[in-house]
Amino acid sequence: MFRRLAAAALVAAAATTLMAAPAEATSAQLIRTKVYWGKCEDTCRVKVRITNISRKNLFSVKLNVNLKVNGRKVGSCSTNVGRIAARKVRHVGCTVRTERLSDAWDAYADGRRDFDLYASTRVSYRYYR
Repeated sequence: MFRRLAAAALVAAAATTLMAAPAEATSAQLIRTKVYWGKCEDTCRVKVRITNISRKNLFSVKLNVNLKVNGRKVGSCSTNVGRIAARKVRHVGCTVRTERLSDAWDAYADGRRDFDLYASTRVSYRYYR
């Protein structure tokens, strides 16, 4: 009886250590992104190059962009990219047009603040294993 109980405790302990494997060891990113923008005043056109670095075809790819000026969020945009074949590149763009962006540009034009742009991107995708 005691041996069975000890064996069950060892199996349970081994199972919990196997389940606690780090997540980054099991999942790898399949894409690389690069952000571009041109003239950005009261309206910003954010362009993103999405490169599929894997041998898998990606589908249902979506892009979300958060635009910040001087560390403050001034707007966001999202777009549906579609499909990216293995080892291929897609260029996608979206436009940010908000009152906060316009106010930040007006403050820069008046000489009251800087206009340091930063765009963070999130790309979601699905693929067949």
